[in-house]
Amino acid sequence: MYDIESALEQQITAVSAVRPIVIFTEATDPRILEALLSLTRFVRPVLLASEQDVRAVISRELRDVSLDRLEFALGECAFVEPSQSGGLLQELADEYARFLNAKGQTLPQEQLLAQVSEPGLFGILAVRLGHADMTVGGASLRPRQYYRPMLDLLKSGDFCCETGVFVLPDTHTVDCYPNNIAVFGDVGVNAEFTPELLAKVAVGTCVVARELIPRELLETVRGVLVSYSHNGADDEPSPELVRQASIIAAQMVEEGRKSNDIYNGIAIKGAVKASVAMASRAAVFHRQDGEILEKPSSVIICPNLEMGNMLYHLYANSYPESKHFTVMYGLDNRGISLASDCTAEDVRLTVKATVLRRLKYDQRAMAISETFFKRPLVLVINPGSTTTKISVYRGEDELFVKEIPHLPADLAPFAGQPVSSQFNFRKEMIMISLRENGIDPAEIVAIAGRGGLTAPIPHGTYLVNREMYEELLEAKHGDHACNLGAIIGYAMSQDLHVPAYIVDPGIVDEMEMRARLTGIKEMPRRTVWHALNQLAVARKYAADHETLYEKLNLIVCHMGGGVSYAAHYRGRTVDANNALEGEGPFSPERAGTLPRGPLIDLCFSGKYTHAEMKRMIRGAGGMISYVGTSNFKEIEDRMKAGEPEFVEIFEAFSYQVAKAITSLIPAFNGESIDQILLTGGMARSKCLIERIKHYLSGLPVGVTVYPGEHEMKALAKGVLRVLYGREEAQHYPPGKTSVLC
Repeated sequence: MYDIESALEQQITAVSAVRPIVIFTEATDPRILEALLSLTRFVRPVLLASEQDVRAVISRELRDVSLDRLEFALGECAFVEPSQSGGLLQELADEYARFLNAKGQTLPQEQLLAQVSEPGLFGILAVRLGHADMTVGGASLRPRQYYRPMLDLLKSGDFCCETGVFVLPDTHTVDCYPNNIAVFGDVGVNAEFTPELLAKVAVGTCVVARELIPRELLETVRGVLVSYSHNGADDEPSPELVRQASIIAAQMVEEGRKSNDIYNGIAIKGAVKASVAMASRAAVFHRQDGEILEKPSSVIICPNLEMGNMLYHLYANSYPESKHFTVMYGLDNRGISLASDCTAEDVRLTVKATVLRRLKYDQRAMAISETFFKRPLVLVINPGSTTTKISVYRGEDELFVKEIPHLPADLAPFAGQPVSSQFNFRKEMIMISLRENGIDPAEIVAIAGRGGLTAPIPHGTYLVNREMYEELLEAKHGDHACNLGAIIGYAMSQDLHVPAYIVDPGIVDEMEMRARLTGIKEMPRRTVWHALNQLAVARKYAADHETLYEKLNLIVCHMGGGVSYAAHYRGRTVDANNALEGEGPFSPERAGTLPRGPLIDLCFSGKYTHAEMKRMIRGAGGMISYVGTSNFKEIEDRMKAGEPEFVEIFEAFSYQVAKAITSLIPAFNGESIDQILLTGGMARSKCLIERIKHYLSGLPVGVTVYPGEHEMKALAKGVLRVLYGREEAQHYPPGKTSVLC
C-alpha cells in the first residue's frame, strides 16, 4: 500500500522550511493531542486551552504515548484561552460584528464577546484576520459551532468543495484505481446547483488530487463525472446537466493550462454511469476487441452529497486499514474540517495534506502576525579570516544572508596585529550591509555571534559579557577570526542596547575524565571541534523524531576541512576529538593521529623547524600530503576514474572515519546508540557516505546524513531558544562546578 504519509512529509520538507501557524480548536481532544506528536515538525500549533488542562488530558488519556515526544511537542505549542485573550478577543468580536452587519444582522457587544470566546469561532476569526494560517476543528465541535462558520467566514470564492482521498490496501483490485488511490468529490457544501458549479467542483477535486499525488506515481489525474437515471425529481441533477458540466469542466482545464502547469496533468470525462466508473473497469468502457480505450480513473465526482457521502463511508467501512482524509477546496487552505469519528492518524493526514497545499500554492499569504509566536529580529555574525558572513532572521525565517569579502588591501592596515584589531572595521561593514538590505538596526532584538576561543565551557547559549569580551579582545586563550563574532556582537549590543550571545563555540568541553587522560600526565586531551554544527544536526535529528536532544544517544561526525566526531550522551558530549590539531582521521589538509615514535624522530631530525612541523600537521598534511590537492571533489572524481593513488586515499579516509566513529561506542556505558549522524561539506559525497555506511553496517544502529554546514541557522536558533524561554542563557565564566565528571 502506498505510504501517503511519508510522501506528504517528504514533499513538505522539499517545498519549504516554513512552518504554518495552525490553530487547534479542540485542544483537549485526545486524538488531536496524539496527532500533535507527528505534526510539530511541519506546523506551529496553537492550542485553544490552558497548558494545565492539556496536560491533565494527556495524563488521563494518553498513558501509552512517549512522554519525551509529548514534552517536545508541547514545547513547540502556544496555549491560548480565548476568554482570557483581551485585546485580541475584542478585535475578533469587532470583525464578527462587521461580518454580521454585512448580512443585515446585529448582536449586543456582550453576546458578540461570548460567541467569539467559543474555540471554534475564535480560531476561524483569528485565521480570517491573518493571526494564523489555518484552523482545525470538527472532531468534537458540532457543525454549527465550527463547520458552517468556517465556510461562511473563510470561503474565498463563489464555491467550495470537500474532497475525500483514499489510499486503499493491496487487497483491493489495482485495476480499479491507479496505484489504489481514489479521490471522491461532491457538491454538498454549496447551496445552489448548476452545470457551472458542478464543473468547478470537478476541476477543484482534480486539482487537489494533482497537488497531493506526485507525478511520478500518477502522471495524469483522470476524473469522471458520475451520472445516473432517475425519475426526474426536482432536487436531483439530471443526466443532461451532468453532461453540460463535463463539457464546461474540460473547457476550464484547457483554459487553466495556459497559465498553470498543474492543469497539464488533469483530464476530465463525463458523464459516466456510477456502475461503470466504479466497477473493475467494465469492458464496454475500457476495452473493445482487446484494445484499451481509457486508462483507469483516479477521481470520481458525484453530482450530489448523498452519493459522495455514501462512497466515502462505503470505502472507509469496507477497508478499515485504508488511509483516508478530507481536504477543503475553496478556502485557500485556511480551514480544516475533521470527521466526528476521526482517528489521530486521520488528523495527521488531513493537516499534512493541507499544509502541503498551502506551502506549494499559497506561501505568499503566510501569516506574519506575532500574536501567538513572537518573531524577533536576530542578527547573526560569523567571521572568517577574509570574510564576514551575516544573516538576519525574523523568528525562524531567514530574511537575507550576505558574505562580506575583505580584500588583502582592506586587511593590510592590521598586519602584525591580533585579529581583534579588525573589529571596528568589520563592524562598520556590517552596519553598511544592513542598511543596504533595508534592515533598521534599531529593530534588532538580539545578536548571535560565532563563538570564539574562550576558556572551555559546556554547550549552550552564552550571554556575551564584559569579561568574555575582554578575554577575546586580548586573545587570552588564542587568536582566531572566530573571536570577532563575540567582540563585534558585544560592541554592537552596547550601541543598540540589546543582548549579544554566542552559541556552542568550538571549545565546548564536556569530556569525562576517563576520556581526558592520555598516559602522560603533562599532556591531557583537550577538544576543539565543530560543536556548533554537530549540536545543530543532533537537535535537528531529535526534532525530526519528535523528541528531545537530551533524551538521545548519538554519534555525530563532521567532515569538512577537519574531521570531528563526538559522543552525545543524553545531552552531553562526553567525548570528542581535537579536530583543530588533526586528532583522529586525516582530512583534506590535516594529518590526523600519527605514530608517536616516527613523529618524535621527525621532530628532532633537524629537517624541519617547529613552524614547519605545525604546518605539516595542520595545513599541509592529510590528502594534500599524499595526492597534492585538498579539493575533495577532484579527489573523488579521480578515484572514480580509477587512479590508484586516489582510490587508496579515498578508501583509507572512509575507513578511518568509520574507525573513529566506532571508537566512541564505549562512551555510552553499554547503552544502545540511537543513531549515527554524518554532516559537513564532504557528507554531500554519495560515494563517501556509501563507503562509510558499508564499514558501519555491522553495528545495530542506523546512519542519517545532514550534508553541509548549518552554522547561521544554528546560531539564530540558539538565541531564539533563549528569547522564547525554552532555554536559559548561560553566563561566562561558568560557575565553580567543574565540567569534568
